[in-house]
Amino acid sequence: MCGIVGYIGEQQAAPVLLDGLAKLEYRGYDSAGMAVCDNGEIRMVKATGRLKVLEALTKGGSTLPGTAGIGHTRWATHGSPTDTNAHPHFNGSASIAVVHNGIIENYQKLKRKLESRGYHFVSETDTEVIAHLLDRYYTGSPLEAITKVMHRMEGSYALGIIFQDHPDEIYAVRKDSPLIVGKSSAGNLIASDVPAILKYTRSVYFMENEEIAKLTRDDITFYNIDEEELEKEPTEISWDLSAAEKGGYDYFMMKEIYEQPKAITDTISPRIRDGKIVIEELGMTDEEIAQISKIYIVACGSAYHAGVTGKYVLEGMARIPVEVDLASEFRYRNPILDEQTLVIVISQSGETADSLAALREAKAKGSRILGIVNVVGSSIAREADNVFYTWAGPEISVATTKAYSTQLAALYLLAMKFSNVRGTITNEELTSMIEQLQQLPRQIEFLLGSHDRIQKFANRFLAADHIFFIGRGLDYAISLEGSLKLKEISYIHSEAYAAGELKHGTISLIEDGTPVVAVLTQEELYRKTISNIQEVRTRGAFVMTVTNANHTDVEKNADFVMYLPETNSYFTNSLAVIPLQLFAYYVALGRGLDVDKPRNLAKSVTVE
Repeated sequence: MCGIVGYIGEQQAAPVLLDGLAKLEYRGYDSAGMAVCDNGEIRMVKATGRLKVLEALTKGGSTLPGTAGIGHTRWATHGSPTDTNAHPHFNGSASIAVVHNGIIENYQKLKRKLESRGYHFVSETDTEVIAHLLDRYYTGSPLEAITKVMHRMEGSYALGIIFQDHPDEIYAVRKDSPLIVGKSSAGNLIASDVPAILKYTRSVYFMENEEIAKLTRDDITFYNIDEEELEKEPTEISWDLSAAEKGGYDYFMMKEIYEQPKAITDTISPRIRDGKIVIEELGMTDEEIAQISKIYIVACGSAYHAGVTGKYVLEGMARIPVEVDLASEFRYRNPILDEQTLVIVISQSGETADSLAALREAKAKGSRILGIVNVVGSSIAREADNVFYTWAGPEISVATTKAYSTQLAALYLLAMKFSNVRGTITNEELTSMIEQLQQLPRQIEFLLGSHDRIQKFANRFLAADHIFFIGRGLDYAISLEGSLKLKEISYIHSEAYAAGELKHGTISLIEDGTPVVAVLTQEELYRKTISNIQEVRTRGAFVMTVTNANHTDVEKNADFVMYLPETNSYFTNSLAVIPLQLFAYYVALGRGLDVDKPRNLAKSVTVE
């Protein structure tokens, strides 16, 4: 979850590191630090809190001279957020500095062995073990020491390392945690994610598991764990740099909410040709699609909620049995998988640790893996049999919006493709669905025009302690996402329930003034959900509803109504999520919170 940056080149390193860390602060913001080689020694500065504290301490990097260095922004796992636990970490003589993302699972065992040899630890972190291990095996060759340490560590790690004896080199190491290397005319860089280095280069190498990179001012050399040199080809990144900047918005989250029409367009347009769904990257023949006996959708967080929607859509359209699993539970229940099972792994970053582990479990059992990811060259993208890129562009806010919406669009396209191949929808129905899918971006723009009205409503609930979301079928799926958005950025306790479950315990929590958000877009379930709304209103609930434009009669049973434009019933979640995102945003904003960086959360969960 932490962010790593490294630079070696012609410029002063510290300002470059600070700039890169600013682009990665969404990955962790408990503390930050830098280590820079200068005149034969490594100088380090670390600080608890947001990156601006480190910037102030170093006067924008000017007090930390040198042209080679590593930096880190931390989301605490081992050890509380303190200056001592912040990265980088030194060995005993301060001749080796390390930054680390991931978890060393056997660090306690390694620590005891090192302590028995006289090594002294000053932090509570697993990362300090790495610095002392490197010291233990270092005899003049950084590469040899690194490979020996890799053979002894268990777990996940991305490392940036500098050695006092080799001031003109930086080393990068990767196992199960993302790390990239960038090459520019003014020097070379390492980073946890692309936005950190886009300002300096678009030529990027994606490191594979158990690879090592040695960076000098002019060259980059890759090695495997056996110290054998590797040949790698760079990838050119096409993102517009401005896409990773706020562009006049107060928060990235609002910018990304407004980017959803374009993001959805970018997802669907390349896959619709001459009135047909064409998903070349699917890599499946019509015969193979027809032979699918079951689909598992595996994901975490909002991606899991997209998967819940996907279950309803795929089963309803294509008539294929679908199970949706939390990735953190999937591999521990020994799922029944075979060659006719398609496993869809959904992840914005493509680096989600639990989802990556689930992918490997399913692959080992012979199932075909399709990754739905946003980040090009990410681990899930590389390890899946096929990858469906959503092309949402960089998403900086911790709370996902446009990445979630493009995941929904990807699932719609898959369902339409599978349905057409398997003959469960007619060509006429497919044509109608394509037309309605293409209208979604325009309809979302229309809904975004209601932001002022939603803000006024949201301001009523700034002091709320609990908010409940209810819905049935697809409406339950979107209620899950609406509830998560609210709780993660506003810190208000929020829960989503299948509306039919209210009488099985939940309704006892409803009292006078309790806010309830009810979603009712599915025509066949409309009357049943109205009945549930009446149940909570009778007990004093204050009800906000999100419903279709033709259901004006809902106003008799609700205190506030958001109407959605008409679309295919399978696509309503793409519209219903917009007022729910705006509601969460304005509640958090009104409470004076940092919308982009909610406490205790990180953008990319790269540890289990």
